[in-house]
Amino acid sequence: MAKLSIGVVGGGIGGLTAAIALQRMGHEVTVFEQSKAYLRIGADINLTPNAVKALDGLGLNEAIRKTAARPTHRISRMWDSGEETSRLAMSNDAEIQYGAPQLTIHRADLLAALAAAFDRRNVVFNARINRIEEQTNGVVVETTAGQSYPLDVVLGGDGIHSAVRAHLFGEEQPRFTGVVAYRAVVPVERLQDIPDIQAFTKWWGETPESQIVTFPLNQGKDIFIFATTAQNSWTEESWTGAGDCDELRSHYTHFHPQARNLLDACDEVLKTALYERDPLECWSKGRIALLGDACHPMMPFMAQGAGQAIEDAIVLARTLEHATNGDEAEAALHVYQTVRQDRARQIQVGSRSNQWLKNAGSADWVYGYDAWTVPLQGESEEIPV
Repeated sequence: MAKLSIGVVGGGIGGLTAAIALQRMGHEVTVFEQSKAYLRIGADINLTPNAVKALDGLGLNEAIRKTAARPTHRISRMWDSGEETSRLAMSNDAEIQYGAPQLTIHRADLLAALAAAFDRRNVVFNARINRIEEQTNGVVVETTAGQSYPLDVVLGGDGIHSAVRAHLFGEEQPRFTGVVAYRAVVPVERLQDIPDIQAFTKWWGETPESQIVTFPLNQGKDIFIFATTAQNSWTEESWTGAGDCDELRSHYTHFHPQARNLLDACDEVLKTALYERDPLECWSKGRIALLGDACHPMMPFMAQGAGQAIEDAIVLARTLEHATNGDEAEAALHVYQTVRQDRARQIQVGSRSNQWLKNAGSADWVYGYDAWTVPLQGESEEIPV
């Protein structure tokens, strides 16, 4: 018999990771996903060792490595001189040091691996949330289609526009950061003259808003290019749309020739507005809790957006593992917030400032985190796991 009935709103990376872990711990889990099916959309994701280790704990080792690339290093270079200011060995070295390598993968491939590990019969597609009602014995989720689901616990993994967050704390619009990002994918054979092309390389610009990042994809056959620059406003209806390659190149004419060569190889680009919120003081209320971008949307400059959602999901599942009733679940959600909040806030604020690993330094506090073994402590005592 299932311990708890748990609804996960949002079938993205954090939501599915939590759903898989909770289901394997014996809970009855239903995922509410607003899309009609899992589509091959989205950008490319950098899974640093902390995220890979968390997913490996779910037995997804082979699935997430099937199409991924393994960057050889994490390198920082200066925009004008090309000077290398930091270099961290990744791949096998990271696996030895942190227990997992860095993997770079298309978001759709990661979602496919997660979806394959969760019973699709427990996913309600085309499910937009109309109402969430907290009752004395649980939580009722109602979709816009008029279907109602009585649940013991509800988890909001539904992104920066979270309906669960709005229910808990009211409507609030995310803030445009004044930064836009360009994304492109280029076959590696076009970039033969670029050194360390199979590394994760960050070209630091003259301001924190300006940078070019590259890393391998598709087992190293392609190179993903991610470039950011300041922009005063964003008036387009969508956050993401087709970009202009000449416009992209115009922002980096003063960069080192090797950096400009990367952009010269682009023949198609997407342009995206970057949004954020301030750190959220409270992640849970009663039997409802948030994870991932629903509670800590962050800038991409530390490459931890997906990683922090994955960490949230594993720690959240661990706190709920032994809960069998609503009161135990409520206490577990409080422990989850206590364990996760400081780390997520530190990374959220650090991502905003965009200075991490610009110069030589240790990545251990980020990459060495293990969501499966971090102590689960409440205010007074450790919760057994």
